[in-house]
Amino acid sequence: MIKGGALIDELKVFTGNAHPALAQGICDYLGIPLGQCEVFEFSNENTFVRILENVRERDIFVIQPISSPVNKSLMELLIMLDALRRASAGRITAVVPYFGYGRTDKKDQPRVPITARLIADMITVAGANRLLTMDLHAGQIQGFFTIPVDELTALYMLGNYFETKALGNLVVVATDIGISKRARDLAERLNTPLAIIEKRRVGNDDKAETLNIIGDVAGMRTLLIDDEIDTAGSLVTAAAALEQAGATEIYACCTHPVFSGSATKRIAQSQIKEVVVTDTIPIPESKKNEKITILSMASLLGEAIHRIHAGLSVGAMFE
Repeated sequence: MIKGGALIDELKVFTGNAHPALAQGICDYLGIPLGQCEVFEFSNENTFVRILENVRERDIFVIQPISSPVNKSLMELLIMLDALRRASAGRITAVVPYFGYGRTDKKDQPRVPITARLIADMITVAGANRLLTMDLHAGQIQGFFTIPVDELTALYMLGNYFETKALGNLVVVATDIGISKRARDLAERLNTPLAIIEKRRVGNDDKAETLNIIGDVAGMRTLLIDDEIDTAGSLVTAAAALEQAGATEIYACCTHPVFSGSATKRIAQSQIKEVVVTDTIPIPESKKNEKITILSMASLLGEAIHRIHAGLSVGAMFE
């Protein structure tokens, strides 16, 4: 917990309805109360926001992942930013642990949008002076913003968890070539070899075809890594390919547990022994099972907020 009387007077944390439990955990770490506000939807589906305390010239942090229901969470964030700006907040930081629409970061087909850039513009225009986020789907999304962006990573916490498990004969496996750099960093941290699954995505319907495993996994424990798990189709397909290639045990980890549709059911029925995720996105009780382990990011985000507020280095957290 961070202690200091000045924090209570100058630093305020607010949240919408996307993830109040994470916001409360961050406030507990900082040793400050959660800011009071009303955020609700009228019968006509219009979102209403009212800040219930003085924020004039204060340093404000708004905790709101752009998670399910995605468009509602986004609108709450934008309207909260606008309300705080009009209430003369001194500085407003949008804390977006999960940046929804992050996978739409380029034109990969004719006549399609770059929605991640659009969302970046909307957050900026709404009133954010800074963005704090975690493990963006693509690093170039930082460049979509004209305001400062601090991108944290869950890699160290995930790495610490598996270091504690002390799994011998382990190989880290990237679920596709796009995540191979993060997989390499995790493999280096755990002092293990690296393998990569080459796959080709088919169409826009979340189906993927595993093509080839680059690296040796026969007779090894394997740890699959990705930035997010959506339907878990790619994850389960990758696990089946690893088992066929001779892997003895299969673990998986990711930062963002989107868990759309029957994702957790697929995981429960798969060859995967354990899936380790973080709480950047809330997981309903109905989607939890004995194979899923959740690590809290409240202390990591809380420390970053403290450092931003105090003018300290955020990057030093990972040195």
